[in-house]
Amino acid sequence: MYHHIAVPPPDADAIRQDLSVTPDNFEAQLRYLQAQGYQSISLYDLVDYLNRGRLLPPKPVVLTFDDGYRDAYTNAFPLLQKYGMTGTFFLVTAPIDQHNPEYLSWEQVKEMNAAGMDMECHTYTHPDLRGKDADYIIWQVVGSKEAIEQRTRRPVRFFAYPSGRYDDLVVQILRSAHFWGAVTTMYGDTHSSEETFALRRVRVHGGYSLDEFVAVLHGQ
Repeated sequence: MYHHIAVPPPDADAIRQDLSVTPDNFEAQLRYLQAQGYQSISLYDLVDYLNRGRLLPPKPVVLTFDDGYRDAYTNAFPLLQKYGMTGTFFLVTAPIDQHNPEYLSWEQVKEMNAAGMDMECHTYTHPDLRGKDADYIIWQVVGSKEAIEQRTRRPVRFFAYPSGRYDDLVVQILRSAHFWGAVTTMYGDTHSSEETFALRRVRVHGGYSLDEFVAVLHGQ
């Protein structure tokens, strides 16, 4: 789980620093994965494996990027292409609609999708969805889903819970809107077909050395 692939600005607070993996460090991580025989897969591949037994490569890894920041296009995207990897990008769509320069544009979303990246849903404005009524959740989730689908011309089947927070109603609405699964911020790299709407991830912190990255990759 990544957020920013960028050098944090000089005035960045502790949260922004933690969410920012520098391009140099990200490239070192991709170089390590490639050298060790890891192959990037999509969440579609993972769920097909969990539900139908679809074969996966011996060392699969899903690379996810939350929020849809502009550096996903300027920094993450070219490095993924350089190392023959793909990523899953969870988009908050309000800032894209508002032409916020800190976030992707719809043209960039379409370009990345055409190059094999998966563009998935992370709500319209990134709110905590717990305890909200159904109409509000549908507006946040389905509106964002349809906006992405309109641009990419492909179904959006996966969701990232804002800040990892959700309740039973959120899951019910995701299922009714034909999502296949959702990712959390809970730590873990083991998944089951019973928990496709509570998929765990491994957060890559901004301050990680390559050795620390390798350690969390192996569950240490």
